[in-house]
Amino acid sequence: MSAPARHSQAVIGLANNAGQACQPAEYGYHLLRAAADQFSCGLAALSAEQWPQVNARAEQSFALETLVLNAPEAQGVCIPEDHIEQALATVRSRYADEAEFRDELALNGLDPPTLRRALQRELSFDAVIRAVGACHAPVTEADEQRFYQLHAERFRRPETRAARHLLITINEEFAENSRAVARARIETLARQLEPGDARAFGQLARGHSECPSALQDGQLGNLSVGQLYPALNTALFAMTEGEVSGVLESPLGFHLLFCETITPAKTIPFEQARDRIRQVLSERCQREMQTAWIARLRDGSEP
Repeated sequence: MSAPARHSQAVIGLANNAGQACQPAEYGYHLLRAAADQFSCGLAALSAEQWPQVNARAEQSFALETLVLNAPEAQGVCIPEDHIEQALATVRSRYADEAEFRDELALNGLDPPTLRRALQRELSFDAVIRAVGACHAPVTEADEQRFYQLHAERFRRPETRAARHLLITINEEFAENSRAVARARIETLARQLEPGDARAFGQLARGHSECPSALQDGQLGNLSVGQLYPALNTALFAMTEGEVSGVLESPLGFHLLFCETITPAKTIPFEQARDRIRQVLSERCQREMQTAWIARLRDGSEP
């Protein structure tokens, strides 16, 4: 579609968008954000069916932004000019040049001064919300301990095993991969392996394995229970460190496993988890503070 045609389509879409005419120019930025979030496109690409959804979301976000910016807590907020310029530069950097940037703004019913004001509003909104959230009551050690006890499963780390793997697939369409031949091939390889020799296992895997892990000498990484086929999983978690499995079978074919290292299960101590717990609780308190404050604004009970 040519630029004039695209621009015409955008103008038609904007003109048909119920309620926009009575909104401030900055409202167009909320429309553009809503279109990008919901449909990953600009306003010109929206269908007639998509416009009402975008408009509803834009109305909601613009109304919330206006509510917050009209609150007493917003009166002293001042966004430094360099922060606004940085936000504007971030948007501009998404385009090849200034001409493309301005064309895209026009296509979406915006211009640089309007975008700048919209970004200033957005930054002011974020600053007020952060300031409100920061007023929550301090998180205490008792809060942290309670969270640690109630969510103990979050601080348990299961046993993992670093393993290497060698696969010979079964495929009756190829003579060398018929079931009998594949079994004979992997048994021959198994006889060449010694417990504890990861290097030798890796060399055989690189030279003979039909699994993509062959490129990494058969390394599968650190595995927890349930990540492999059942027969392989059972075998691996019954092996000792350095042990080589017998021949195992899965729907893919025949396997050999080498258990390289075992990392036992452990529980992260409270002191190690404490910083993360405090962060989680602080963020939760901030959200609760912000939600309650906005509710009071909407009820008209905020002084």
